[in-house]
Amino acid sequence: MKKNLIGMLIVFVMAFALLQSGCSRPKSVLHIYTWADYIKPELVKRFEQENNCQVVIDTFDSNEAMYAKLKAGASGYDLITPSSYMVKIMFSQGMLKPLNHDLLPNLKHVDPDYLKIALDPPMHHSVPYMLTNTGIAYLKSKVKDFKPTWAMFDRKDLKGRMTMLNDMRETIGAALKSLGYSLNTTNEKELEAARDVVIRWKRNLAKFENEQYKTGLASGEFKLVHGYSGDILQVQAESKDIAFGVPVEGTSVACDDLVILKDAAQVELAHTFINFIHDPDVALQNTEFIKYLCPNKDAYPKLSDEIKNNPAIFLSPEIRAKSEVITDLGAENAKYTKVWDQIKAAE
Repeated sequence: MKKNLIGMLIVFVMAFALLQSGCSRPKSVLHIYTWADYIKPELVKRFEQENNCQVVIDTFDSNEAMYAKLKAGASGYDLITPSSYMVKIMFSQGMLKPLNHDLLPNLKHVDPDYLKIALDPPMHHSVPYMLTNTGIAYLKSKVKDFKPTWAMFDRKDLKGRMTMLNDMRETIGAALKSLGYSLNTTNEKELEAARDVVIRWKRNLAKFENEQYKTGLASGEFKLVHGYSGDILQVQAESKDIAFGVPVEGTSVACDDLVILKDAAQVELAHTFINFIHDPDVALQNTEFIKYLCPNKDAYPKLSDEIKNNPAIFLSPEIRAKSEVITDLGAENAKYTKVWDQIKAAE
């Protein structure tokens, strides 16, 4: 009996100690659905420590795959990072929560120049996370007199050694920009003019290409390519001969946004995470780590010269003012499909 009493006392003391330490209380868990390798791991640990929570990250490899999974009934996610055009679609379908700006004091650090071209400039339901852009990559040893202009694809001396993206909005958009038009235009005359430009460029191209242009440039198979800045940064690490330029006429800017799902369980914690991301010190570390630009104006002065001077990451204010975010055009997308089919059929 005495032994039982002592045992019960020990159990009681241990249980009390656990309660006092808080270990018996489960931590809040923030579920994030995002792209792979899209936040510095040390920042996740810091957020968990500062907020006494756990962060669980799942990844997707395309906006469409993420959207399809959610529409098929997947639940349990609090915060996701779709591209802006997908954010627009999801908000129109009632899938996202409006944001409470009282919980987001760090929004004051968001770059106002980017917000001028954003699809949700008042940040009603989304906050910009990371920016990327398209441009022209080339081999410095093979391309003489390079100029940052879409007119490079008229260079007959590079015939058969150039590629453009196999993406109707990006490539037709490049032609539209070369003509001074919006890359979201629905004006049929402007689209026809862009069609004629791309057909002219096509005669100098090896092909339209989305994947092999990176390795093709690194191997020397191609001398000049139209590509995504993130892709080019990868192959630049392999070859110092590769350079990147953003056309002075402007280009497409893609942004992935931080948004909270309508059925999120951790709404306040999701707001806290968004606010954390736009702390200038956090934005600085994240940009330096993943090599995309967090549009946080107060982080910019602290960035390394390597980041500041890299046009694949940091557009000049002049070029950014001429650039645009590609938006979903709904039924008007059919106009682009028609023009793209004509381009593909042309010789």
